[in-house]
Amino acid sequence: MSVKSLRQTVQGLLPSLTPVRFVAEDGTPVAKPAPGYTEPVPEALREAYRRMVVGRRFDTQATALTKQGRLAVYPSSRGQEACQIGAVLALRPDDWLFPTYRDSVALVARGIDPLEVLTLLRGDWHCGYDPAATRVAPQCTPLATQVLHATGMAESLRRTGGAGVAMALVGDGATSEGDFHEALNFAAVFCAPVVFFIQNNKYAISVPLARQSAAPALAYKGIGHGVRSEQVDGNDLVAVLAVLTAAVEHARAGHGPVLVEAHTYRMDAHTNADDATRYRDAAEVERWSAADPVSRLETYLRARGALTDEDVAAVREEAETLATELRGGMNEESVPDLLELFDHVYAEPTPQLREQRALLAAELAEDAASPALDTQEN
Repeated sequence: MSVKSLRQTVQGLLPSLTPVRFVAEDGTPVAKPAPGYTEPVPEALREAYRRMVVGRRFDTQATALTKQGRLAVYPSSRGQEACQIGAVLALRPDDWLFPTYRDSVALVARGIDPLEVLTLLRGDWHCGYDPAATRVAPQCTPLATQVLHATGMAESLRRTGGAGVAMALVGDGATSEGDFHEALNFAAVFCAPVVFFIQNNKYAISVPLARQSAAPALAYKGIGHGVRSEQVDGNDLVAVLAVLTAAVEHARAGHGPVLVEAHTYRMDAHTNADDATRYRDAAEVERWSAADPVSRLETYLRARGALTDEDVAAVREEAETLATELRGGMNEESVPDLLELFDHVYAEPTPQLREQRALLAAELAEDAASPALDTQEN
């Protein structure tokens, strides 16, 4: 390869020097949006706004349910709604989404029943929805393992001639894991149609970004693997949707994987078990509050005449209805079926599993009959 060709190749991989942005923090359009990206049509932005408002209400309700003891744990994504919704809207129904434990809002936006989304965090099942039917993989708690899963699915889609794309949602901490780099390397070599979407919320639990990586931006981690990369203002829904749509279509067209880093912020603690005041101050949170993605998009759409008071009221009413239904569903006690322990170990149960299942079934039947016998004796 000539020096000129090498330079062109490298330039084609490099992200923008500053994050792509269409809308400023105060909701006004920026003077010069990044070239090469198309602003989504107003209809798409209104739909994005609707899902962001509903998603935030779901998030705050889930947080409240955790405090009430209805959920074992809940990792809030408040402040990251532009990333969550932008990722979902950039995909087609036949594309695959590989989420982390913090991406519950994305799952709700994808159309999954909120009660099913919270099944994992309630502790009832590892996954409360059908991944094959929804094309959403189970939420992944171990860091970066879902990146390998997404790459494998993307490669499968490529080999079978499908037009689908896989998108892996990743936190900034996960980019330090070996699985992350293995996935990028494999995807680049085999030109797998996968988009790696990093939601850089500045902390891996309590570890700040500066203690995680010395790269100019996490987007540059794709360059060494030959992966086209970009960075975007993760609190600007317009920019996120524009960049992710372009990334998905790049992968779908057979041009290989894309890495996108979104600069955003986690407004709440890591989970309900975390005390964020121990590693960040209130002034930092307040500064990021000014960049709130929901209010930013609302201001932008109102100024363009694409959103009215009636629209806002209708969306908020829809969000409250979802919260009410979620409270009602979560207040119903779930009844576990202990025999389900054996249902999904193997496609065809082994003789040992059948024997163990029969033993447990007999014990459960005996326990169930005991109260009735005591009542008859008395």
